[in-house]
Amino acid sequence: MFRKRSSLILCGTFLFVTWNAVLVLLLWGRAPPGQLGDGQMDLALLPTSDVVGDVIRMAESFESELEKQKKILSQILSHQSMWKPSNRKGSKVNVPSQPVIPILVIACNRVTVRRCLDKLLQHRPSAELYPIIVSQDCGHANTGEVISSYGNKVTHLKQPDLSDIPVRAEHKKFQGYYKISRHYRWALNQVFRNVSHTSVVIVEDDLEVAPDFFEYFRALLPVLKSDPSLWCVSAWNDNGRDGYVDPGKPDLLYRTDFFPGLGWMLLREAWEELEPKWPASFWDDWMRQPEQRRERACIRPEISRTLTFGQQGVSLGQFYDKYLKYIKLNSEFVPFTKLDLSYLKERTYRKNFEKEVYSAPLVMYDEVKQGQLKGSGPFRLQYSSKDSFKVMAKSLGIMDDLKSGVPRTGFRGVVSFFYRGRRIYLAPPPGWTQYDPTWN
Repeated sequence: MFRKRSSLILCGTFLFVTWNAVLVLLLWGRAPPGQLGDGQMDLALLPTSDVVGDVIRMAESFESELEKQKKILSQILSHQSMWKPSNRKGSKVNVPSQPVIPILVIACNRVTVRRCLDKLLQHRPSAELYPIIVSQDCGHANTGEVISSYGNKVTHLKQPDLSDIPVRAEHKKFQGYYKISRHYRWALNQVFRNVSHTSVVIVEDDLEVAPDFFEYFRALLPVLKSDPSLWCVSAWNDNGRDGYVDPGKPDLLYRTDFFPGLGWMLLREAWEELEPKWPASFWDDWMRQPEQRRERACIRPEISRTLTFGQQGVSLGQFYDKYLKYIKLNSEFVPFTKLDLSYLKERTYRKNFEKEVYSAPLVMYDEVKQGQLKGSGPFRLQYSSKDSFKVMAKSLGIMDDLKSGVPRTGFRGVVSFFYRGRRIYLAPPPGWTQYDPTWN
C-alpha cells in the first residue's frame, strides 16, 4: 500500500513539472500570424493583430491553468505525512504511519526454529510494521543456516560472546540459565539501544503463534503505553490447557500479577528500568519478584496466542509433559483492534473482577472435584493457606507453584479457570490485601 502511494506521489510530481515545461515550450513556440500549426493548441491562444487582446487572453488562460496546477500540487502535498527525514541529511524515506512492533526471536541450537519463523511469517500482516529480528546465541551452525535461509525476511543477529560464565561450583549445572540471561540482555539492548525501537514482542524459538497474534499485540500496545499499572502484555495462559479455558470466549482478556512470559511485549521505558539491574541468571523468576513487579500487572488472554513445542531445553522439559504440551492455541481470529478494551483499565477491572468473584456462590472442593455443582456458574472455591491452595490446585489439574507468593495467572490472589464446563475462581478469603512472599 505504501509503495502504491509513493508511486502516485512521484507520478503526480512528474506530471506537474512536465505539464508546465510543455506549456512554456508551446508558448515560446507559438505559430506566427496566419499559421495554425498542427491544430493542437487552443484557438484562444493563437495570436491575432490585437496585441493587447492577445496578452489579456493569455493571462486569463494562465490563471485558469495555474488553478489546475494548484489542485494537483495540493494533492501531492496531502501525502507529505508519509515522508519522514532519514538519518542522511536531506533525504526522505517512506515510513509506516502506525507504530512499528518488532518481533525478537531468541534462538540458540534448535533447528526447529523453522517452525516458529514459518508461523510468524505466515500470519504476519506487514513486514514494515512487524520486522522479525532473530538473535542467535550458542553459535550452532545448523541453526544458523536455517535462520540465514530466510534471507531478508528476517534480520539475523549473532550474540558475539559465547564464552562460559564463571559461576559458583553448585551452579555449574545452571550454566545454561546464565547464558540465557546474558543473551536476553544483549538482544534487548540491540533492539532498544542500537535500533531505537520503542517496544518489542519477545518470542523464543520453540513457540508457535496463533493467527491473531499480531492483531492481539497491536491492539494492546496503546493499553500498555497508557496505563502505568501495567508493565507487560503476554500471549500466554499458564492454565490454558484444553478443557480449562472457555472455548466460547477467545476475546476474553485478564490482568494478572504473575509474569507469564512465552510471547510477551515490553516497552523501552520498562527496559531502561530493568537493564541496569538485570540478573546473571533465572531472569524470568527474577521478573516475578516484588522488587521488579512493583505491584504492576500484565495482560494475558483466556486462550493462549502461543504454543510451546520445545520439550527439550535448558529446563529439561520441566512442566512440559504434564501441562505445556496440552495448552490450547487459539484458532479463531479476534479483531482486537476493533474492540473496546477500556475494561482492562486498573480501577475498572479491579472493581468488576472482585465483584464477580466475591458475589459468586461459595462452593466446597468436593462439589467441584466430583462435578456436583448446580447452575452455570461462576463459582468460588476458597483457599486459606499456601498448603490448601497447592492441594486444591494440584488435584484440580491447574499449576500449583507460586513465585514470591503469586500463583500462576493470579490476580489479587485469584486464579480463574474452567473445570467441567464451569468457571471456577480459586480465591483467598474476602478482604485480601497482599501476597506473602514466603509462599514459594
